[in-house]
Amino acid sequence: MRKKIIITTILLFSAVASPIFAQQDDFIKDYIERLENSRTYLILVAELMPEEKYKFKATPESSSFGENLMHIAWAMDWHCQSLLNGRDARDWNTDTTLKVADKTKEEMISTIHKTFDETIALISKFDISELNDRLDYLGLNRTKRQIFLLLADHITHHRGQMLVSLRLNGLVPPRYIFYQ
Repeated sequence: MRKKIIITTILLFSAVASPIFAQQDDFIKDYIERLENSRTYLILVAELMPEEKYKFKATPESSSFGENLMHIAWAMDWHCQSLLNGRDARDWNTDTTLKVADKTKEEMISTIHKTFDETIALISKFDISELNDRLDYLGLNRTKRQIFLLLADHITHHRGQMLVSLRLNGLVPPRYIFYQ
């Protein structure tokens, strides 16, 4: 009788726990798909802007088109490699790896690809049991799941600024494809 109770308890726990873990597995899978689609669209945007317009600013206080592109790379690196993975953050004031510096358009696009690759590799190995772990996010207490969502919003925000720059330069942005 005791064995039956133990087996029944294990089966009931498995039946309840499996969907919960599957949903978390789906979160990572869905997030990676979103990042891949976001990369595809961002690269289309970056390729459309002529290199001589990468310094274009919508207003004097705005970031340039190229600065927005590299800021996306820096933010992905900071959110994933530093905040979620524990590596020391790059110093925004001195590190030029993820800044425009003297990079060509081709070098910036290559940097974006590399940063997306590194981000996706890290997230692919992410331990889903940590999704609800909390971190200090610029003074706010946020779960790692929220950090993922904040990063996606941040990419979209700066890509939107880049789309405005395209329009202000008489260029028609690439057609938006859902789920990017």
